[in-house]
Amino acid sequence: MALLRGVWGVLRDLGKSGMELCSDCGNRLRSPFSFVYFPKWFSSTLGSYPKKPMSSYLRFSKEQLPIFKAQNPDMKISELIRRIAELWRELPESQKKMYEDAYKADWQAYKEEVNRIQEQLTPSQMISLEKEIMQKRLKKKALIKKRELTMLGKPKRPRSAYNIFVSESFQEVKDGSSQAKLKYVNETWKNLPSSQKQVYIQLAKDDKIRYDNEMKSWEEQMIEVGRSDLIRRKMKNQTKDGIGEY
Repeated sequence: MALLRGVWGVLRDLGKSGMELCSDCGNRLRSPFSFVYFPKWFSSTLGSYPKKPMSSYLRFSKEQLPIFKAQNPDMKISELIRRIAELWRELPESQKKMYEDAYKADWQAYKEEVNRIQEQLTPSQMISLEKEIMQKRLKKKALIKKRELTMLGKPKRPRSAYNIFVSESFQEVKDGSSQAKLKYVNETWKNLPSSQKQVYIQLAKDDKIRYDNEMKSWEEQMIEVGRSDLIRRKMKNQTKDGIGEY
């Protein structure tokens, strides 16, 4: 039973991720099983496997995001998400209930379809695939998580002084392969005088301040829309202690 539950957990994770909030916001996530060989009987089953229904808020966001993007083509995705979150908070409960009812109906249909497909998979078939599926499970989940966070507008991590230098210098090297260019830039950084390195060190400090400020704002938004699972542990502790209540 533990084995079947484990495999069922993998199958369950085939559902729709947050990165599919908007169909035109970047490339679709490829099948998480596209890098694993499967017998034909299993591939056909995966092809018909249902995707998890979106939550009420994600459903609302998917409807609103293209509208907001069309009205504000130059606006950052994080700002669009913030405005959609504000609109959701102001939505009358009667309208929110429409989205919640749609989610409940889709979830019921999803569970029924999952049960139907499970009945077609014998224990021996699932056991034969368990090892290779489990080897890819964590990698697939991490990829989905990363794309979901990008879709939700999570700020980019701060760059180090070295990374800032590389990004500025790499394109200036005209000749050679990418590997040769990187080697040249790396040697240049090693031999760079301390006074010049200090410029990039300061830029990195400024970028860290930018990241901290943007993360604070973004985590506040995630709490407001019910995604407290995405905030850092430090932020959660502050909220529990009443320091970071909003």
